[in-house]
Amino acid sequence: MMKKLFWLIAIVSLTWAPVMGQVMVDGSPVPVDPEDYHNLKTPYTASLTFFLNLREDNFDPEAAALSLMTDDLGEGVEPRELAIKLKQIFDGNGVAIRFAEIPNEATFIDSVYTNQAKYFFDTRVLPFVYLQKYGDEWKFSAFTVSQIHELHRATFPFGTDQLINQLPKMGTKTYFGFQTWQLVGLFGFILLLFLAHKLFTFLFDRVILFSLERLGYGNVGEKYILPVAKVLSIYLILLVSALFIRLLQLPVEVVAFVLKMLHAAKPFVLTIVFYKIVDVVALYFAKLAEKTESTLDDQLVPLVRKTLKAFVVVVGTLFILKEGLDVDIVPFLTGLSIGGLAFALAAQDTIKNFFGSVMIFIDKPFQVGDWITSGDVDGTVEEVGFRSTRIRTFRNSVTYIPNGKIADATIDNHGLRQYRRFYTTLTVTYDTPHELIETFVQGLREIVLKHPETRKDAFNIYFNNLSSYSKDIMFYIFFEVPTWPEELRCRHEILIQIVQLAEVLGIRFAFPTQTLHMESFPEKKDLIPGYPSDASVYKQKLTQFLNQELGKKE
Repeated sequence: MMKKLFWLIAIVSLTWAPVMGQVMVDGSPVPVDPEDYHNLKTPYTASLTFFLNLREDNFDPEAAALSLMTDDLGEGVEPRELAIKLKQIFDGNGVAIRFAEIPNEATFIDSVYTNQAKYFFDTRVLPFVYLQKYGDEWKFSAFTVSQIHELHRATFPFGTDQLINQLPKMGTKTYFGFQTWQLVGLFGFILLLFLAHKLFTFLFDRVILFSLERLGYGNVGEKYILPVAKVLSIYLILLVSALFIRLLQLPVEVVAFVLKMLHAAKPFVLTIVFYKIVDVVALYFAKLAEKTESTLDDQLVPLVRKTLKAFVVVVGTLFILKEGLDVDIVPFLTGLSIGGLAFALAAQDTIKNFFGSVMIFIDKPFQVGDWITSGDVDGTVEEVGFRSTRIRTFRNSVTYIPNGKIADATIDNHGLRQYRRFYTTLTVTYDTPHELIETFVQGLREIVLKHPETRKDAFNIYFNNLSSYSKDIMFYIFFEVPTWPEELRCRHEILIQIVQLAEVLGIRFAFPTQTLHMESFPEKKDLIPGYPSDASVYKQKLTQFLNQELGKKE
């Protein structure tokens, strides 16, 4: 730490060698005629009059105050004090004056901003500070002079402006290019950063984490809140650094460099803070998704998290470029808009798939785990992404359908069925008496009514057709089960009971055949079985079946 501090002091001292009566042009000191910094004929000489007469080796604030437009000031206002404060405003904001760029024409006109006889030093940092021509003289404008006190308080807030006048009283001897009060201030500044870091660490690690543990969110606080708090403490330290670095009145080039780094670091740290806050927001949404029955919400949470993080990174990068590094992002945004149009034309399918995914999440035509049919695809939904939906087919293969197509397609969602239909036709032979068919149909209805997982209020079992080789009984029922395996189990149970009922009643099921009927012979029995003509016989057998077979299920 001390080694780094030594090198910092050495670098600053090398950049702070005073040159009396000289200005820096292209990095080299150039002598200036004393008459040039004691007149106000041009913006150049007015600037020399103000800045060179406030150098420590040529300190003449009364001469510097001549460059201020003080005609409209009231009594009791010291132009000398205003000149010193204005110089502190320039130094505190790190505005370096490049005299080689200041116009030296008495008739200069600002053609960029106002088209008037004005000269702005830095329109971004100090837009209200400018020179204006009054008669034959160039001076800091009356508006600038009226704003000096306000700008000084904004540059040195929270009463720190009082320290500027108090610190130099500690000593002005020079060591390593620094005065005694600057070394004391630098030591105090480092000590303040150390104490601030310890204080923020204690507050965030102990107080906030302890409070979250008392509320029952200790794991959330340690995993999500504490990382945000630690990064936020760095941001607060940067704010303190930007505030107190100005009090040391270091060379303006050093202050400008440090402030630029701090301005770039602040949006960078804030980007990290919001990047981590996205995890906290995603955790909250995940808790809400757990309370819903839809599994599609569980897929939406990670997509929202990725989208928010990408948005934070993009916006944070723009702020770092604009606010931190002072890069003009307007041409970049203009090019981005034109490039975005070209990209949109070239990526129409991708954009269509993105909005298709948005419609899927809004309409929720299906959710993860549902069995759907869409065109030639038939399977179970495994994942819904921003571009495509992944479906596991019944062949155990995986099919990816673009969301743009699936949003426009007809979707049959089998997973949303409240009941599962089972329809079949029971064919009995033509020689079956109608009394036996009536009894068989009655027994089929009893099977449905006795089964625990069939719909009792909507089923149809009727003798409804005479086909070419059989008498047909329609068997149309519904199962109240959630999954396809459960449906298959219920079908198995129902079909077994139908076969058992047919065996008890003597029902023969027909199948496509051709039968040649011949006259019966005395010594041969007919192939057609003999059926009792009394319907009570069938009733007795049905009662026996209901008591013996269906009674087992109860």
